[in-house]
Amino acid sequence: MAKIIGAILGFFVGGPLLALLGFVVGTFFDRGLGQAMRFNYGAERERIQNIFFDTVFRVMGHIAKADGRVCESEIAQTEAIIAQLDLTGARRQDAINRFKQGSDSGFQLEPQISDFMTVAKSQPLLRQMLLEALLTMALADGEMADAERDIVSRVAGYLGVSAHEFKRLVDMVMAQRQFHGGGSYSQSETSGSELKKAYQAIGVEASASDAEIKRAYRKLMSQHHPDKLVAKGVPEDMMKIATEKAQEIQVAYDLIKKNRGSK
Repeated sequence: MAKIIGAILGFFVGGPLLALLGFVVGTFFDRGLGQAMRFNYGAERERIQNIFFDTVFRVMGHIAKADGRVCESEIAQTEAIIAQLDLTGARRQDAINRFKQGSDSGFQLEPQISDFMTVAKSQPLLRQMLLEALLTMALADGEMADAERDIVSRVAGYLGVSAHEFKRLVDMVMAQRQFHGGGSYSQSETSGSELKKAYQAIGVEASASDAEIKRAYRKLMSQHHPDKLVAKGVPEDMMKIATEKAQEIQVAYDLIKKNRGSK
């Protein structure tokens, strides 16, 4: 179709010579369009989702082994995370198998992240979600050991995240955890440490303007929107992490608005 249109336009613009040129250009366009229409986007998204899933649980196993051995509490923590994500049946067993692979003494972090980067190199949101998932899991027991932080920091470096940006992300995730489950804060708390955590959870300074805070909040909520994440390749059964993260951000933002509105 494009080659016919190109030939007609070429003829009216410049006669037979440009008509021939339009026909040739249109032919290449038709071929490209045909290839694009034959491309299986569903299969490609599934491939990205599988790599994301594999990377999360293998690196999680590697983190659990960071201190030299996987202890019972870390296994229980992993089981709790799997339950939190509502993984059942074959999917649950897949997660356990990936975790065991990552905790094996022969596991190498670099090839796994290299595999992940084949699908995430041009997807900054996908890279950020991987780091958030790893940090959320590493902090599941309320703290992150130095050895765990070192591994996640190395992952961040491999993903092209600077040390400064990684520290900022860690501070945000740790602050957001304070608002897990909705929280309940009295007026006196909103003027102290909890308010400080709320600003950290949004990623802004307390001196930021209302407009700056709203922009930061909207950006975070957009980044954690389920439809956008699924389209980028985050597995649907891991969407609960993003949903809970969005809820924590919402609570923090509401706390800031309440405090500023009371001034």
